[in-house]
Amino acid sequence: MIKYFIYCRKSSEDEERQVLSIEAQLHELREYAKQQGLFIVREYYESKTAKEPGRQIFNEMLGEIEKGSASGILAWNPDRLARNSIDGGKIIYFVDTLKIVALKFPTFWFEATPQGKFMLSVAFGQAKYYTDNLRENILRGIRQKIRRGELSAKAPLGYFNESRLRTIEPDKKTFHKVKECLGAFATGQYTLTAIQRKMFSLGLVGSRSGKPLVLASVEHILKNPFYYGHFQYRGEVHQGSHKPMISKKLFDQIQEALVANGKPRKKRGEKGLLYKGFAVCGECGYAITAERKIKKSGLVYHYYHCTFKSRTQKCSQTRFLREEELTRQVQDMVQKVSLPDEWRDAYLKKLESENTDVRHSSDLFVQNLKNDISATSARLERLTDAYLAEALELGEYLERKNALMSEKKSLEEKLSDFERKGNHWLELTRNWILEANQAGNLIKAENLSGMKDFLVDIGSNRRIAAGNLTGEFKMPWHFLAEMPLHSRASGAGEPDSESNQIGWRWGESNSRPENGVQMILQGLGYSFLFEYNE
Repeated sequence: MIKYFIYCRKSSEDEERQVLSIEAQLHELREYAKQQGLFIVREYYESKTAKEPGRQIFNEMLGEIEKGSASGILAWNPDRLARNSIDGGKIIYFVDTLKIVALKFPTFWFEATPQGKFMLSVAFGQAKYYTDNLRENILRGIRQKIRRGELSAKAPLGYFNESRLRTIEPDKKTFHKVKECLGAFATGQYTLTAIQRKMFSLGLVGSRSGKPLVLASVEHILKNPFYYGHFQYRGEVHQGSHKPMISKKLFDQIQEALVANGKPRKKRGEKGLLYKGFAVCGECGYAITAERKIKKSGLVYHYYHCTFKSRTQKCSQTRFLREEELTRQVQDMVQKVSLPDEWRDAYLKKLESENTDVRHSSDLFVQNLKNDISATSARLERLTDAYLAEALELGEYLERKNALMSEKKSLEEKLSDFERKGNHWLELTRNWILEANQAGNLIKAENLSGMKDFLVDIGSNRRIAAGNLTGEFKMPWHFLAEMPLHSRASGAGEPDSESNQIGWRWGESNSRPENGVQMILQGLGYSFLFEYNE
């Protein structure tokens, strides 16, 4: 008597949703075996697609057939056994070698004859053709959705899949909560673990567990371009048609904060070490740490030096920098970008006269932005042509295309912001002048933490080498830092009364730049236009 295995399979994928459930298949096959008098020795069933080889239960069943535990299989239809050429070939090979002498299907006739094996191979071929054709139809639909700017996937946190319209829409319950968290992280004041706790406090939790989001999910949210209006599909960035949650500029700030604060911080050391983590070593690039020394007299001193953690190069920066000396250098850096009262008044007065030239500079700026956008679009088209002509590998194409898409989005946002708010840069310039004037008050008040935070906000790349602190200033602060006004805060520099133009005298050379205030205000105008803020 021939021994049979019952095999049932149900894939959870959409294209097979009309196939009978495993329970229904088992019921039908048991009834069929009873009617035909088949001797069933074991039942196998699994929920796994057969599009690709590698089904564990299926391979286990074939292994038992090789051992001789059974020589027949009872299944609902040949496509339950295989939808790929490898598994289908194994079945036919087992029939050829008489390891399988009988295949029974309630919906398909089979006998171990040349005609029967031919029909079985046709059935397997039809199952594979159906799968391949269905896959191509699905991919064609996905490509069409991508061309419309629609992501064919589960909506990220803050959005939901609108089943009726088949679109992704903002979720009223979570949209503004996620936006608040993204904005908070962009400030640079949060680590991944800190923003994870903030998300949990706002009710942003795992959809199934109800627990705080894992750090990998938090990081994925912070890196997801979907939130500024683009989306990624198979590594390629596309323009989305959904409502953006944040601006591209804010997204870039989030990426900068991820680099600086992305990893969970270790437990903080002693308090009172003001400049710990403020700068890095100018030679090896590793962090500057601090030590507290107590002298025999009972006086306490703080010293700053390199952590010497580099394993690839030996750092020669063995000099220790006293906190008092570092404070003096911090004051000097703040002094470089501070404006005394007389210069504040001169800047504000000249700013008022700049209104007459605003229209021309604004039109020129808008036209330049449009030209840059057109040039970027042309570069994208040439890049695509190069890829289609097989002049570029896929990896290089995706990397360059994603960078151009990001650049184009930033330009479009700047143009949109400027057209919406017009000449708001004049107000930004005025606020900047007043903030630069207030920087001097930090020095007068000896507000050490205020000066440190001020330099962190307006600069970057702070380094200490040979006992000297250096750093870079962001736009527009670098305009002040680069001007040779070293004595302006002490009052040695004064507006030049001998000229209708506003200039400076400084040092002993009595030299002055022509039209100095106008020059820096024009630079500031460009800077604020380029770095446009909400």
